[in-house]
Amino acid sequence: MDIDLSDLSRPEVQEHVLSLGTLVADLLGVFAGSVLGALLAERQKLDLMGFLVLGLVSGIGGGILRDTLLQAGPPLALLRPSYLVAAFGGAFTAFIFELRHGPTLKLLMSLDALTLGSFAVAGTQRTLEVGLSPGTALLMGIITSVGGGMIRDVLIQRTPTLMRPEPGYYALAALAASAVCLALSLSGHKRIALLAGIVVGALIRLFSVRHGWRLPVKKAQRPQPPVKSDGVDGMEEEPR
Repeated sequence: MDIDLSDLSRPEVQEHVLSLGTLVADLLGVFAGSVLGALLAERQKLDLMGFLVLGLVSGIGGGILRDTLLQAGPPLALLRPSYLVAAFGGAFTAFIFELRHGPTLKLLMSLDALTLGSFAVAGTQRTLEVGLSPGTALLMGIITSVGGGMIRDVLIQRTPTLMRPEPGYYALAALAASAVCLALSLSGHKRIALLAGIVVGALIRLFSVRHGWRLPVKKAQRPQPPVKSDGVDGMEEEPR
């Protein structure tokens, strides 16, 4: 007996639903993220291709990861040319202009904070717009914020910023931005949610960097004498 696979039920997910506010926040994050990624290529003394690759990954990596996990059609970066234009525009901007010195240094700090907040609210709103749960929206907001940076850092073989004990409250700022955006969106204030989420995330990021706030790091304890292994991974055998 033949089975008609078309009759099999699957979750109802709205494809290609994207509000103007979410699109603007996403594109803002893409441009700013690509500038910051390309500046890392400058620090690594890479050529133009290095600028383009790191800028592209930093700009659209988190969004592609988000859209792939959402399974609401192809990633937006592959559907809308404006995403690639924003990403390559940011990379070329960093390649052409000197941005790492002088008065533009403070601008870069603001750009970093703005990128984090923009991606967080865009990921949160995008997830709500395709019909998934608030908890998933919160998670996707964080993934969108940190995903591109993690992929970029892996490419240049360094510990991702998310996991380094540096001042800045990177993930915490993304969580706060997503939470504020989620709360206001669920209460019916979508436009205010986007702006408020970006502002909250950016301010937490900026203040934590300026004041050197960081998450606690486990302090090293005195080394213990080796003990005999009992077959559990990580236990060392006593010397004989």
